[in-house]
Amino acid sequence: MRLRGEAGNEVTQQQRNVEEMLERAARTEQRDAAQELADKTQARPNVAQTPRRMMAGIACTLIGGVLWGVNGSVSKILMEQYDASPMWVACVREIFAGLIFLACGAIGSPKAMRKAFTTVRDYPMYLVTALTCVTLVQVAYLFSIHWTNAGTATVLQTVNLLMVLVYVCVRGRRKPTVHEVVGVALAFAGVWLLATGGDLGALSLPLPGLLWGLADAFACACLAIIPVKLIAKYGNFVVNGITFLLSGLILTPFVRPWAHVPAFDARGWWLLVFTVVVGTFVAFWLYMAGVVRIGSMRATMFGTIEPVAATVTAVMWTGAIFTPIDLIGFALILIMAFLVH
Repeated sequence: MRLRGEAGNEVTQQQRNVEEMLERAARTEQRDAAQELADKTQARPNVAQTPRRMMAGIACTLIGGVLWGVNGSVSKILMEQYDASPMWVACVREIFAGLIFLACGAIGSPKAMRKAFTTVRDYPMYLVTALTCVTLVQVAYLFSIHWTNAGTATVLQTVNLLMVLVYVCVRGRRKPTVHEVVGVALAFAGVWLLATGGDLGALSLPLPGLLWGLADAFACACLAIIPVKLIAKYGNFVVNGITFLLSGLILTPFVRPWAHVPAFDARGWWLLVFTVVVGTFVAFWLYMAGVVRIGSMRATMFGTIEPVAATVTAVMWTGAIFTPIDLIGFALILIMAFLVH
C-alpha cells in the first residue's frame, strides 16, 4: 500500500510539473507576441532584444524548420510507399494536431482557452487564419507541385521572403536594411540551388503552377504575420489548436478520411504518428514560438532551413549523395543566418 501511495504521489507530481511547464510556455509566448506587435509599429527594427529571447527564438525557428523538412520526407514515404493521398495526410494531421494543441491549451492556459471560445468577435479571424495559414499552405503547395515539380514549388514558396519584407517595411514605415536585402537574396539563391541543382531547365512554370506557387508563398508569408495578434491574446497552443482543427474539419467533407484509410503496417502507423505529433504539432508550435520572439522577417528567413533538412534526410534515408551545388546552397543559407542574426 505504501509503495502504491508513493507511486501515486510521483504520478501526481509529474502531472503538476507538466501543467506548470505548459502554463509557463503559454505565458511566455503571449508576452513575446505582445512585444512583437509593439516592435512592428516602430520606425526602425528592434535590435535591443535580450540575447536570451533572441537565441530562444532562433533555436525554436530553426528546429521547427528542420522538423518541417524531416516531415516532408516522412510524408513522401507515406504517399509513395503506402499510397496515402496528400489531402488525406493533410486532413488527418491537421485534425489530430489540432486536438493535441487544444489539450495542451486546456492544461497550460484554461482561462485563455475559455476566453478564446467565448469571444465571438474573434471567430472571423480564426476562420481567416485557418483558411490562409493552414489550409491554403497545404493545398497550394500540393497543387503547385502538381502543375510544376517539387523543386519549382519550393523556389516559388521562397517568394514569401519578399512578401514578408515588404509587409514589415510598410508596417514599420521604413526602408529595408542592407542585411535584410542581402539575406533575402542569399536565402532565395540557396533554396534555388537546393531545389533545382542550379539547372534553369529544371524550372517548370505553366501559368496555373505559377499562380498556385505564388498563392503558397502568400500563405506562408501570412503564417508569419496573421496569427501573432491572436497568440498575444490567447497563446500559441490555443490559437494553433482552433485553427488546425477548424482547417481539418473544413477538409473533412471533401477528403472523407474514414473512407480511404491506407493499408498501413506497424511502420506506417508510426510514421503517421510522427507526422502528426512531431512534424506538425511540435514543428508549428516551435516555429510560431520563434516568430513571436524574433519577428516575422527573421523567422521567415530562418525557416529556409526546411529544404536543407529535407535534403539531408533524403541523403540519410535514400542513399543519395550531396552534390557540390547542394553544398553551395547550404553555405548560402548559413551565411544568410549569420547576417540575419
